[in-house]
Amino acid sequence: MAERYAISKDTVVEGAVVPELVKLKLERNAALAEEKQKASAVQKKDRAEQRHSLKMRTLKFEKEYASHQRKLVTLRRQAKIDGNFFVEPEAKLIFVMRIVGIIKLSPKPRKVLQLLRLKQLHNGVFLKVNKPIMNMLKLIQPYVTYGYPTLKTVRELVYKRGFGKVNKQRIPLSANEIISETLGEHGLHGVEDIIHEIFTVGPKFKQVANFLWPFKLSAPKGGFICKRHGFCEQRGGDWGNREELINDLISRMN
Repeated sequence: MAERYAISKDTVVEGAVVPELVKLKLERNAALAEEKQKASAVQKKDRAEQRHSLKMRTLKFEKEYASHQRKLVTLRRQAKIDGNFFVEPEAKLIFVMRIVGIIKLSPKPRKVLQLLRLKQLHNGVFLKVNKPIMNMLKLIQPYVTYGYPTLKTVRELVYKRGFGKVNKQRIPLSANEIISETLGEHGLHGVEDIIHEIFTVGPKFKQVANFLWPFKLSAPKGGFICKRHGFCEQRGGDWGNREELINDLISRMN
């Protein structure tokens, strides 16, 4: 019995004559109230267990992030002591954002932008770094900017601008139950699970990326420099690969 359904609590005066139909109604209401109470207790227990497991997984993820950072720091120091160069690990995750509208857009880049779900200005998505994705980005470079987001950037985007796709509808991630109902079969039950899967590009990255609605960002504070020129050009611009500097742009748009 759902919690939102109210069950009337009728009482009978002692010694009064009670019709048979009223007796049946009272018995039915008593049975429903008992059933509702048991269901509420079970639901409360399950919710408490779910919240505890989410908390423990979040602590595990934090230890994993900290351990990875400590390992990188140790390797950099060791390389400096030995007089060598430390090659930073290649990025596995990129954030792509559209910076140009639909005017004077040729058919092939338009189709690629549709495939990447970048259908509106200032839309952004997380993508896995692989050869097909990089080839697609080459076709649409003058219309997008992209780079490698940090954990802080991923977390702020998901918490502040995160919406899920439920029954083809854009639903805000206001409760873990929304995630659990859609991605529970993949072992993902909370927002921190989504953040971990996105940032580490885990085995369920495809399902999580498809579940997340494209992020709708605001215009950047201070504006763009020049959308007609690339970020790596000598005179400076906006489109193209910003690498780690994408985090500054996202912070101005989030």
